[in-house]
Amino acid sequence: MMMRNAPRLFASARPGALPLPADRRLQAFTPASVIDRYGDAAAGVRAVAKGDNIITMFDSIGEDYWTGGGVTAKKVQSQLRAIGDRDVEVHINSYGGDMFEGIAVYNVLREHPNNITVKVMGMAASAASIIAMAGDTIEIGAASFLMIHNCWVIAMGNRHDMAETAAWLEPFDGAMADVYAARSGAERDEIVKWMDAETYMSGSTAVDRGFANALLSADAITVDEDAQACDRSVNELRAMELALVASGMTRTQARAKIKNLKGTPGAATDQDVTPGADDRKLNEALTGLLANLTQ
Repeated sequence: MMMRNAPRLFASARPGALPLPADRRLQAFTPASVIDRYGDAAAGVRAVAKGDNIITMFDSIGEDYWTGGGVTAKKVQSQLRAIGDRDVEVHINSYGGDMFEGIAVYNVLREHPNNITVKVMGMAASAASIIAMAGDTIEIGAASFLMIHNCWVIAMGNRHDMAETAAWLEPFDGAMADVYAARSGAERDEIVKWMDAETYMSGSTAVDRGFANALLSADAITVDEDAQACDRSVNELRAMELALVASGMTRTQARAKIKNLKGTPGAATDQDVTPGADDRKLNEALTGLLANLTQ
């Protein structure tokens, strides 16, 4: 039986830390299709409220090569130390990113001794959905989304390598399913099916299924048009990078190829990702490149 609007089940006994991989050479990603959906539905969504006890996560999870930003456990730890012994609000609008970094951020938030309220402003997908589960109270916009899926990586090798990678990922998927099940009250088998299907939940569905406690009022959310344009442009670079990696390139090779086509001497910044003719030319060039690689 699903629990609706119930307080978090963790309140009486905080769970132990989720597992982190000992070998960080293997990274977990958010699929490019999710990044594209974020660009369509949630780019530029921001919170109206500001305060010195609010942590904003309007970025990818993990260090972001293209902007120099990203949400990391180290940064969140620093913010929590600055807030001190007080309640905390965490505002989320993120397509996800590195699932392992998301688990680390979740663990950091769970160690905070005071109440944590999570507010999903636009999207909490993939690794960001794990972070959202750290809230004692979770609120979500009616037009916002929470997305859960299995850990997603890019791997290369023979069938033995693939089997080894699948076995290596299994405990992480299991740990995520346990967190979602404990938070929502839904049956674990049902959670696993939702993860297998890469399930998007609207605000009302997330509340109905126990992944959130309540809907946010509409006036708590705004759309910053400048941030929206920047988000979408940078997300195109991120999605292209993943597509090139999926075609067989290393991340270093993919980034070098994109930088070469874009014509910038270094990683993109807020100033050089403004949408325009250059970005359209870049997308056309990369689309042609990907078509050639997949033929």
